[in-house]
Amino acid sequence: MPFKIEKDAEPQFNLLLAATAISLLIWLISLFFPFFGYLLYPLRLFVTFVHEGGHAIAGIISGSDVSSLTVSPDGSGEVYSVGTGGFSALLVSSAGYLGTTAFGTLLLFLIRFGFSARKTLYFCGGLVFALTVFFGFLAPIRHLFNTVTIGGFFFTVFSGLVISSILLSIAKYARSTVVNFTIAFITVQMLLNATFDLINVFFISTTTNMHSDAANMAAATGIPAFIWVLIWIALSVVMISLGLRIYVIRKNQLSDRLYKDL
Repeated sequence: MPFKIEKDAEPQFNLLLAATAISLLIWLISLFFPFFGYLLYPLRLFVTFVHEGGHAIAGIISGSDVSSLTVSPDGSGEVYSVGTGGFSALLVSSAGYLGTTAFGTLLLFLIRFGFSARKTLYFCGGLVFALTVFFGFLAPIRHLFNTVTIGGFFFTVFSGLVISSILLSIAKYARSTVVNFTIAFITVQMLLNATFDLINVFFISTTTNMHSDAANMAAATGIPAFIWVLIWIALSVVMISLGLRIYVIRKNQLSDRLYKDL
């Protein structure tokens, strides 16, 4: 699907390209000097909070009882919930990877159409704070820590408070150029991590019996896990493609050209 970048989209597009280039540069350097990978560590945890938050929010929407949300130092995470049936299991298991992609696509839309970068960053920080308080702190206490370890509980609360504090501080005190770049960088990290995570879970699903969201889907439906991963990849590609089309077209042409040539 070809994209023609409209004139009024060039500043935002250039900002996104710069954020992408820096992200890839850090990743390449970290292959030879692993310490540089820690520069992206807070964003890796942010993506995990969004991923696990997707599970937790989907659980609440479907009537499940969410007993905990935990984030681990290695960047993985878990949400424990007791669902009401098959639909709840499907919704909750799919909401992690697809929710991460949808969140990144939403940020693309907000950047393109001039929504306040500070307000967007406040929203990101507030989201992590809310997930930490309600699902990382209160939910495990309410369920008497029956699905979390004390170490996992404290790391989740600590990392959630630190990440939300950093985002809220940047939103409040940083210059506009820093705020704008931070949002662009977060957007790139969301989409890159969502893509790489889906590729990783595809290989996990085809070569191992490790527990994963796709394995949960397979257990609930009988459809092989790798098929579910392919479905998620296809849906993610559609979301990202629509997001990029929105990003590069002229604002007043949105309704006319959004689905053209798809």
